[in-house]
Amino acid sequence: MLSARSLFQEIIDNDDSFQLFCSIAAGGEAQGGWENGRIAALVPESMGDLAAKITRHGADEDKHGRLFDALLKKRHLDPVPVPPETDYTMLLERRGIGLTHEKLRRDERLTEHDIVVYLSHSRVTEQRAAGQMGVLVKYFGDHAEIGKAIRMICDDEANHLAYCHEELLRLAAAGHGRTIQRVLRESALAEIQVHRDVSLAVMAHMGRLLHWPRAKAAALAAGIHAMYGYERLGAWRHMVDLRIPERRGALDGPVTAEPAL
Repeated sequence: MLSARSLFQEIIDNDDSFQLFCSIAAGGEAQGGWENGRIAALVPESMGDLAAKITRHGADEDKHGRLFDALLKKRHLDPVPVPPETDYTMLLERRGIGLTHEKLRRDERLTEHDIVVYLSHSRVTEQRAAGQMGVLVKYFGDHAEIGKAIRMICDDEANHLAYCHEELLRLAAAGHGRTIQRVLRESALAEIQVHRDVSLAVMAHMGRLLHWPRAKAAALAAGIHAMYGYERLGAWRHMVDLRIPERRGALDGPVTAEPAL
């Protein structure tokens, strides 16, 4: 019987699939760390109070990348190149979602609109990240090898999502509400398509590494398409609502130290 638990158990039990999984995850986190670092450096003066929180967000992402690298080293494995069709961040950028790397490489101040776009995009992608890490913690939070790392990452992602809610609500009250709702909707509809495509690509690579029979690979692909259909029919809306978070000031403090794995 296929389940999230059995599928991920199979992936982490095999060195080759675990190596690819950690490499993809580490690459995505490193990209997020760089992006947030550049955004923090380019925040407009009118929004200077956000710089420290964006810096903290980026530092958390860098920490997550190091945690996935540490999991590889613990097994005496090296990172492997990330297949371009599994690069979630860059595929979103190609869809015109978020701030482009070209813009972030310039030494030019961002605008208030840019920050609204960044936070709206982050609210959508952090919802996905928090949900995925929540599933991993549910099934593998006590796992001897990966439990500590995924619990820490899950807690950080919850903080990031809370921060996005809080800051977007503040910006909406300041007059950016229409822009926020438009960008949230555009980001969510693009994200569910990119997530589907990346999931199919990742499972195809895992299937080759783990020698899955055609029937199993086909069943997993059908499940991914079904989830996309469910999200496209309306479940995407949970990615665009804004509410006061239980965690207030989630990124006000210092970065938490990564655990010894």
